[in-house]
Amino acid sequence: MSDKVPVTVLTGYLGAGKTTLLNRILSEQHGRKFAVIVNEFGEIGIDNDLVVGADEEVFEMNNGCICCTVRGDLIRILEGLMKRRGKFDAIIVETTGLADPAPVAQTFFVDQDVQDRAWLDAVVTVADAKWLSERLKDAPEAKNQIAFADVIILNKMDLVSEGEMREVEARIRAINPYAKLHRTSRCQVSLDAVLGQNAFDLDRILEIEPEFLHVDEHDHDHDHHGHDHHHHDHGLKHYHDEEMQSLSIRVDGDVDPNRFMPWINELVQKEGPNILRSKGILSFKDEAKRFVFQGVHMILDGELQRDWKPGEKRESKVVFIGRNLKEDEIRKGFMACVV
Repeated sequence: MSDKVPVTVLTGYLGAGKTTLLNRILSEQHGRKFAVIVNEFGEIGIDNDLVVGADEEVFEMNNGCICCTVRGDLIRILEGLMKRRGKFDAIIVETTGLADPAPVAQTFFVDQDVQDRAWLDAVVTVADAKWLSERLKDAPEAKNQIAFADVIILNKMDLVSEGEMREVEARIRAINPYAKLHRTSRCQVSLDAVLGQNAFDLDRILEIEPEFLHVDEHDHDHDHHGHDHHHHDHGLKHYHDEEMQSLSIRVDGDVDPNRFMPWINELVQKEGPNILRSKGILSFKDEAKRFVFQGVHMILDGELQRDWKPGEKRESKVVFIGRNLKEDEIRKGFMACVV
């Protein structure tokens, strides 16, 4: 994978703080070369002193980064970037405030030339801690952005109370238990927390999961016995989002690729509109390498990556996030692929 350029798709509501983050990438002396693809150059309000050279849609910055605008075709811009001298450490694509990140993310699976040279590292959503709870109630696209995210930057922390904070985090977790969450003010997050996340690495995503499952059981347990003082002490609220679910399945041992591949393909063809993200790390029978896949709606991308390390437990795990997921059916279908 090392020769492919990692791509971060940056999404979030207008005013949540994406611009601040992009400006930092384009102006700080971080010693790396990023290409930032934005919808409107003016929107970022780039300080002209930082611009060294500009041709029509590509602006070079004095910290070695470049910024370009997408007017028209993302694929064309990407191909242009790939040809430029001195390859980039990473590419960041900003989606407009209201946009659904799916089509942008899918670009990296669909176009063969792009796929050969770039891979989707993570979808990062910048959310406004003050307004998100309200937005999640009335705006489906806000919910999509949270469900899609591998990393969520919960910004404007300085504007909310500890109670509001916990409320908004619980709402986020109801939709997406797997994203890495950073609490920030004025997007003061280290760039390393945003870039190079390796969203493919489910090991990391599933590290997060046990504590949430645990919290859930805990709350229920206490409620039934009427001592919910404990749950107030820790402020653990647990929401279930009516329309969004997440499902993870983990099994020891191998999966038969001849069953798994047709099954996953058929599943996303049929349920694709409802499945926002899917990911997995699989141990295929008689295969030394780990098979890793991720998907956005009905488009999947997968490949054999590193070897299973000596002593590493061979297991297969998949994660789905979506609307009205048919959990039992998905679980049964996956289990039928186990050797």
